[in-house]
Amino acid sequence: MTFDQIIGDLKNKIYYPVYFLTGEEPYYIDLISDYIENNVLTEEEKEFNQTIIYGRDVDVPTIISYAKRFPMMANYQVVIVKEAQDIDKPKPKIEELTSYVENPLSSTILVINYKYKKLDGRKKLAKLIAKKGVLFESKKLYQDKVQSWITNYIQEKGLSITPKAGALLAEYLGTDLGKIVNEISKLTINLADGGKIDDALIEKNIGISKDYNVFELQDALGRRDILKANRIANYFAANPKENPLIKTIIVLYKYFSSTLLYHRLKNKSKNNVASKLSINPFFVKGYEVAARSYSIANIVRIISYLREYDLKSKGVDSISATDGELLKELIYKILH
Repeated sequence: MTFDQIIGDLKNKIYYPVYFLTGEEPYYIDLISDYIENNVLTEEEKEFNQTIIYGRDVDVPTIISYAKRFPMMANYQVVIVKEAQDIDKPKPKIEELTSYVENPLSSTILVINYKYKKLDGRKKLAKLIAKKGVLFESKKLYQDKVQSWITNYIQEKGLSITPKAGALLAEYLGTDLGKIVNEISKLTINLADGGKIDDALIEKNIGISKDYNVFELQDALGRRDILKANRIANYFAANPKENPLIKTIIVLYKYFSSTLLYHRLKNKSKNNVASKLSINPFFVKGYEVAARSYSIANIVRIISYLREYDLKSKGVDSISATDGELLKELIYKILH
């Protein structure tokens, strides 16, 4: 079942005896578990019929004993096991739930939060849960999908975000959806319906510079703006923790690899370029400019430099140079 299907059923009071929530991304696991915790029982019913326990504090027989109790003055009892992956330390034990899942109590809603790992779908427990209840895998979002996720999330709140601001958030916050949502809440707390998030708002509330960031650097390089590129390189050198060289190289590698792909596209219409490069159409113009600034041979040479400095950033053939010094060298080679 998908996240939307599960939440839809819960809102319609369609409950299953077992919810096994697993996977690398805890965000959706927490949303489902919290919805059950907050909405299935009334406040009066929760006092006697809702139990929240943690994997580090219990074993599987104890969980089963809780699950086999009958509700008091309510239709259901809810048992939520948080951080259930800790039950498996030092060795896997979660499969011991099989005996209960074979014949679960219909008046119990057992919720297992099994984070950061995947239940083995080949084993009996997973097959039984899929048959008797809900087996949900919360997969980690790929980096190239984060910006569209951010845009959709913000639109669902009745707000909007500029493409550049979305790219900034996606690049600097990574794939941790919980962290992304927390940072977005800082941005939206004072925004009225229909408000827009831009890079200036991000700088004010999160601290990501709207003028000195990796996207401004790639734009300056694409336009061969030597002065601006070196200003940003100096800023990065002065603030290495916020602008690690390895991360900068990854972004620039993707940028120049995409520019190389742009060169080779026969159909250079905005929509086709956006589709082939997996970018927002807003950014297509930047690749047009970069393709005029750099020939295919130049880009191949730049990509080799990026590989070389990626190794140097990891200590290969460069023991004493700082990240800032390496970046300045790299920028010089790209532009000359």
